[in-house]
Amino acid sequence: MNLELTQQQNNIITLALVAVLALMVIIAVIRKAVANKKAAAAPVVVEEVPVEAPKAPGSAGEVKLYNVEPKTAAMLMAIVADKLQKPLNELRFISIKEVE
Repeated sequence: MNLELTQQQNNIITLALVAVLALMVIIAVIRKAVANKKAAAAPVVVEEVPVEAPKAPGSAGEVKLYNVEPKTAAMLMAIVADKLQKPLNELRFISIKEVE
């Protein structure tokens, strides 16, 4: 009776060790697959391309935007007009460029 109980305990311990090793192998494979996927992703290259904003009624000309979203440029122009206490259509912006 004691021998069978010990044999059963040995089988359970062996089964647990095999399950842990299998889990470790699965985790290693998943990590490698994720690392390969990240390495395969191409880096994002931002190219400076001037974007011509459409003329609004009452505007004072065109603005060239370099790596700046039109919404961000509009906010910057509004802030400058507010600080100078001038109407926006009286100001002339030549270009807006992001400085890193």
